[in-house]
Amino acid sequence: MEKKVYSVDGKELRTITLDDNVFGLPVNEDVIYYAINNELANKRVGTACTKDRSEVHGSNAKPYKQKGTGRARRGDKKSPITRGGGVIFGPKPRDFSYSIPKKAKRLAMKSILSLQAQSDRMTVVEDFTVESGKTKDLVKILANFTANERTVMILKDDDEKIKRAGRNIPVLSFLSYNRLRAHDLFYGRKIIMLESAAKNLSEFYAKETEAK
Repeated sequence: MEKKVYSVDGKELRTITLDDNVFGLPVNEDVIYYAINNELANKRVGTACTKDRSEVHGSNAKPYKQKGTGRARRGDKKSPITRGGGVIFGPKPRDFSYSIPKKAKRLAMKSILSLQAQSDRMTVVEDFTVESGKTKDLVKILANFTANERTVMILKDDDEKIKRAGRNIPVLSFLSYNRLRAHDLFYGRKIIMLESAAKNLSEFYAKETEAK
């Protein structure tokens, strides 16, 4: 697959050939669904906690005698049917995280990259950095490619200057080519990928294919 490479000013410079094994695959919707659900589950904190009747503070004595009052039989005041009593089957702290096969996760990433590349949401931009680290300088560059919509920028490495410049842009998130997130990639309305990151992605997944 061939994609145009643009300058930071939005002008077309040249074309780049993207590996079809990464950007030209048929989209596997099932594996994308599993990968996104896995990421969301792993992010859950799982600290919700309620007290059952054995943990609620209160007396163990019956509120009134068993017979002779005309009222229903009652246990202690910590009963779940009493105000301030315990909670029935309430949540307890738990770990929601789980793992999926590595092959499935890799296939999900390649499927999402292929989906975005084939839908023209993906734009390849020449390598650049923001020397000043200022948000306004990065905003000027982004204005040539996106209009205040959810944007994901794929970097060739951990460029701290670009990340510092983009911290105050709420619709912008950063990913490194070797640490992609399925959720961000799939829901990004615009994917801006640096030219070196595109080459690194092809090499990164090519090595995985050879390792198999």
